[in-house]
This record gives sequence, structure tokens and C-alpha cells, in this order.
Amino acid sequence: MALQSIVVALIVLACTAYAAWTLMPSAARRALAAAMLKFTLPSAVAKPLQRATQAAPGCGGCDGCGDTAPKKAPGAPQPLVFQRRLDR
Repeated sequence: MALQSIVVALIVLACTAYAAWTLMPSAARRALAAAMLKFTLPSAVAKPLQRATQAAPGCGGCDGCGDTAPKKAPGAPQPLVFQRRLDR
């Protein structure tokens, strides 16, 4: 019975670590992965951590492009755009 409890505890610990890693913000994940890479790790563990240290492609995280929306004067008229509803 003790072996069964140990196995269940290891499974719960692994699931908790996976959920925490998945739900963690990407900036914290990158920092944690960089800290973990300072230790000597097997290549099977080090490769995913190296991928995690790189910023994900896409927009919205770094604000490096600045505001790309065209500036409009306050109170300027906005055009109305009507979208046709497609029949299903």
C-alpha cells in the first residue's frame, strides 16, 4: 500500500508541475527556464527549456512596434461599416 501511495504522490506532483508550467505567464516561464538551464541537465530536459527561453513569435507581448493604429483626432467622425450576415 505504501508503494501505491508513493506512485500516486509522484503522479500528482508531476501533474501539478505541468499545470503550473502551462498556466504560468510566458515571462515568468522564460526566467524560470533560464535559471534551470544554469544547472547540468540531461539533453531531454534541456532542449524544451532552451525553447522556452526564446520569446514566442507573434504580436502583443513586447510592444516593440509601438502603437500601429492610425491616430484620429478626438471627435473626428468614424465611418460606419456594415457586415452582411451570411446565411447558414
